[in-house]
Amino acid sequence: MVKAETADQTSIEFWRSLKYFNIYRFGLAVFVLALLWVFDVHALYGETKGHLFEITAWLYALSALLSLVVLRQRWLHFSWQLAVQVCSDIAALTVLAYASGGVLSSVGLLLMVSLAVAGMISRGRLTLFFAALASIAALLEHSYAVLHDGAPAMQYIQVGFLCMAYFAAAWLAHKLARYALENQNLAQRRGRDLIGMAEANRLVMRDMQDGVLVLDEHDRILQMNPSAAQMLHNPGSPGSLLAESFPLLHEQYVLWKNNALSGRETLQLDGGLQARLRFVGVERHASQGAVIFMEDMRHVQAEAQQIKLAALGRLTANLAHEVRNPLSAISYATELLQEETHDARQERLLQLIKENTQRINRIVEDVMQLNRRDRARPETFDLAALLPGFSDEFVEAERVEPGVLALKAEQVGTVAFDRGHFRQVLWNLCRNALYYGRHETASLVLATGMDRGRVTLEVKDDGPGVLPEHRSRLFEPFFTTAEQGTGLGLYIAKELCEANGAWLEYVDVGGRQGACFRITFGERRYIKRPVREHG
Repeated sequence: MVKAETADQTSIEFWRSLKYFNIYRFGLAVFVLALLWVFDVHALYGETKGHLFEITAWLYALSALLSLVVLRQRWLHFSWQLAVQVCSDIAALTVLAYASGGVLSSVGLLLMVSLAVAGMISRGRLTLFFAALASIAALLEHSYAVLHDGAPAMQYIQVGFLCMAYFAAAWLAHKLARYALENQNLAQRRGRDLIGMAEANRLVMRDMQDGVLVLDEHDRILQMNPSAAQMLHNPGSPGSLLAESFPLLHEQYVLWKNNALSGRETLQLDGGLQARLRFVGVERHASQGAVIFMEDMRHVQAEAQQIKLAALGRLTANLAHEVRNPLSAISYATELLQEETHDARQERLLQLIKENTQRINRIVEDVMQLNRRDRARPETFDLAALLPGFSDEFVEAERVEPGVLALKAEQVGTVAFDRGHFRQVLWNLCRNALYYGRHETASLVLATGMDRGRVTLEVKDDGPGVLPEHRSRLFEPFFTTAEQGTGLGLYIAKELCEANGAWLEYVDVGGRQGACFRITFGERRYIKRPVREHG
């Protein structure tokens, strides 16, 4: 594609240069005709040669005019048109030189201009060939003059010098044409490189998570990527002063230019956002401008939190594994003691021990699930086809009354998820919704849908909902509002969703009672089918 565009551009330049050459030829022909009108060529060169000069001048003018028409219509190929025009110049100017006195008239010098221009236009192709034709024509013209008009043979020396001048002009035009062509190709390559670098720079600036501002030597904003505009809550028009658009940032920039900053500084932005600043001078001097990098500290804090939670998960998983064995022994010993006869007080204590060991065992089992997220094996399955089977299993296992769980499964397509992980996530969400729901008809609803091109699954209940002050901590480990809850259900569900390329979030239903948790899956595979009702 690039080669085709380059070829088209070169072709246009060739035709444009040929057009200017034709304008020169036509102007030269008009100048010769003007000489006919001003001077009496018959009296100057004699009747025979004057008549020949006049006829040749008119024929040359007609040839130049016809070349303009052929060039405009492009009836002939570029090389053929150039060859015909140069050969016409050689023939016409040679005859005019003969009619006006031969080599002494200096009309033949005009051929040097045509040869040089032809060499420039054709980028050096056939230039020496045209010079050879002009030299042969000059030698033939003088030989004819010697044989028929008695011209002195000593003038062959002048003709020889003229032929040497033809070749010198042609050779020089050839070299200049090659040099110009190489420079043109180099400029085109550099231009394509610059366009590619500019496009790459635009894509990098657009997709960078860090904010980037490019300043000139006068502290004017040259470039600003979307991340910087989002962090600064101001798009900032190119060419505006940094001090006017972002005063706080300009203060830090001035301190950096004055070497008053020790390293990376943190700037408190509007909305409680913190950004870590890094200044890089252009051309190694701040006076030539600078690039300001703004790193959103939320990303750093989120990564640190993920690392901390991963370490906590491994630690708790190991602890849970160590706790499970003595816990099993305690539970077994309690069951053996309950088989014996005891008074009411001892029975109550044994029952208390059993209930707490069961609760600790549930915590241990939940913690053990933290290690499962790294062993996800996603499978592709139809979401709407899987939900009815899960619904029946959940209703039977949890002893849910008929009608409490309602299924609205629209066939939105297939999703990729580990089946075991998906069953655990959905079971935790449904059990949580059932715990807080009213246990009435359609108190628990499973609904599929689409959101911005992605498949979603919502688990809704008609309970009291989540208090606003608790929503930010919903997915934290060990956070719960239930008396017997472990606080790991939602956390494990979110971790398993992220391990399978999906994400779990709480959706604010707005003023209405109830809670809604939404799973958004990855790749969309859309199939439009009617809605099924189940339950």
